[in-house]
Amino acid sequence: MSTTLTGVVVDSTPGPADGPSGSGPRRGPFRGWTLRRTLVVSILTLFALVTLATGFGMSTLLERSLVAELDGRVASTAARVLGPGGGPGGHRPEPASPGQGRPLSDMLVVVVDGSTVETNTVATRDGGSRSLAMPQVEALLQAGLTSRPSTVDLGDPLGPYRVVAVTTDRGERVVTGLPMQPLYDAVRQMRLITAGLGLLGFLLVGVGTACLVSRALRPLDRVAATATRVATLPLSSGEVELVERVPSRDTDRRTEVGQVGAALNDLLDHVDVALRHRQESETTLRRFVADASHELRTPLASIRGYTELSLRDDRLPGEVRGSLRRVESESARMAALVEDLLLLARLDAGRDLTHEPVDLTMLLVETVNDARVVGPDHVWRLDLPEEPVEVTGDRARLTQVLVNLLANARLHTPPGTTVTGGLRAESGGAVLTICDDGPGIDPEMLPTIFSRFARGDTARTREGGSTGLGLSIVEAVTTAHGGTVDVESRPGRTCFTLRLPRGS
Repeated sequence: MSTTLTGVVVDSTPGPADGPSGSGPRRGPFRGWTLRRTLVVSILTLFALVTLATGFGMSTLLERSLVAELDGRVASTAARVLGPGGGPGGHRPEPASPGQGRPLSDMLVVVVDGSTVETNTVATRDGGSRSLAMPQVEALLQAGLTSRPSTVDLGDPLGPYRVVAVTTDRGERVVTGLPMQPLYDAVRQMRLITAGLGLLGFLLVGVGTACLVSRALRPLDRVAATATRVATLPLSSGEVELVERVPSRDTDRRTEVGQVGAALNDLLDHVDVALRHRQESETTLRRFVADASHELRTPLASIRGYTELSLRDDRLPGEVRGSLRRVESESARMAALVEDLLLLARLDAGRDLTHEPVDLTMLLVETVNDARVVGPDHVWRLDLPEEPVEVTGDRARLTQVLVNLLANARLHTPPGTTVTGGLRAESGGAVLTICDDGPGIDPEMLPTIFSRFARGDTARTREGGSTGLGLSIVEAVTTAHGGTVDVESRPGRTCFTLRLPRGS
């Protein structure tokens, strides 16, 4: 909705907030690990690798040892079966007698004479015996067995056997063997025990490492806390009392953390000295500027008064009258500069502002209307909310802020430029915007645009007597009110945004 107010176009249609919005880039879940997590994970990983390697090595050695023992038993079994003289002792193992006890594992004996299988027996641990199936016998005969023990899988239900084959003096081939399943069971049991103990050790090492690392890093946490507290102190301006230091117990230079703490204390000492010197220099300079500005006001007022008085004399020649007008103009400009410097010096010194309710809606309407009178070659617009917006502050200083921003837009943009003064309420305060569709600000100047005596370049031609302090005053007054001021600019759009708290 647009209306006209004393020659000013008013647009009260609410619009979205100016400026881009968005969230920062997301970080991956494994980035930015703390030293504590890195140490714990590294130690646990190393422990797990050592445990796995140790378990694998122990199980391998145990398996080899049991195989060697089994090979010895297989050889002794073969010798017992053959009997004295190298012939088969009856070719069939006898069941264990009651006094001898039961055999520890199944034992097989196969005697082959030519192509005839004379004996095919498996003595079981319970003292009985049974015969091998023909596929099992054929698997033994086709395995290429020798007097050196080798492994043959006889399938269900016997499984793998460690067997040897010996040829007797009569040409008979005697195959004897013992099962390997008890060996595999022993190795499997050993691996399960190792895995269980390794898991228990992993948990104990994890808890213990986390506690020990946390305890060891407590001094570093205290050093980091000190650095964090210092980082939150306002050190950019004003009087700073830097009393934060790392505790003496965390500055033992014999330890790594102590070296960090001592180095941080040395740094803080140097910063404290530098801040004190900076504060003294700023105080001296601020006092000089305030005193000089105050003292210059009287002679400047006298110069302007005598100049005006002299110009009333009609008998002055034209050249003298022109010179006096030039003196009057420059003295007025110098008086404005002195007033700006004095205001900045007072704001730097922390002079209290008045606190009263200020209707920003009417304030913006009045200042934009005044700017229209001064700059009729520009198009002036208002973007106002339906309800008035009020804050608590210094009306005179806030008026000066708006006047400076509007004058900046008028002086540094060509005729025909549209300048829009916007206002909206937000949670806890108000947002004022002064935007124009002029050529924009040089990007190289944006970082220093609020610095004192900063001037625009040819991209925003200066047609008036600018002192270079207008935007500095805008920032100083806004900051004194607890607010912020920002600027964004590109060709065709330049926008100054002020955010002011609502106040008490």
